[in-house]
Amino acid sequence: MLDIIQAAGWPIWLLVATSVITLAIIIERFLALRASQVMPAGLPEQVLELMRRQQDEPDAVLRLARGSPMGRILAEVAAQRDQDDDWRQAAIEAVGRDVSWRLNRYLSGLATISVIAPLLGLFGTVVGMIEIFGAYDPAGGDPAQLAHGISIALYNTGFGILIAIPALAFHRYFRSRVEYFLHTMEREAGALNRLISRRATP
Repeated sequence: MLDIIQAAGWPIWLLVATSVITLAIIIERFLALRASQVMPAGLPEQVLELMRRQQDEPDAVLRLARGSPMGRILAEVAAQRDQDDDWRQAAIEAVGRDVSWRLNRYLSGLATISVIAPLLGLFGTVVGMIEIFGAYDPAGGDPAQLAHGISIALYNTGFGILIAIPALAFHRYFRSRVEYFLHTMEREAGALNRLISRRATP
């Protein structure tokens, strides 16, 4: 591996740093976007049971909000149950926007890397071409310098593409996962909100 990095020249270090950042984001998002972390099983039923038993005091609501993103949204529905429908809906939407931002955190970084990595590879290719032209001499160039320039060009191009493909693939995967979570949380919050509205209707 060190031989490849040495053959690829100094531009490869930009791609190495980019690959480390990409891997860190992918691991962090895999851990953060687990279903058990975002939408614990049976959570809507637990909230309904708390409300049915009238045990949704501020402390219980606060614990619910701290437990998971879905818990935060459902806790907001429960906390605003005595408000009118418009106020409660506005509060739910405000919390939902913040939850959406947190779930999408770092995904724009993956999208940026999928664009930047091939450009960094292209930059390495340009550096390699400069090395190649520097080695050219009508009287007889240096074969070692010529080979080094070709190595820089090819390795950097390949590494740039190699980083961009998984970055783009995981960005699309995580985006679809977030959209599924948000859709499910919106559905559950809407169901709980309608239930409260029906109970409040004389």
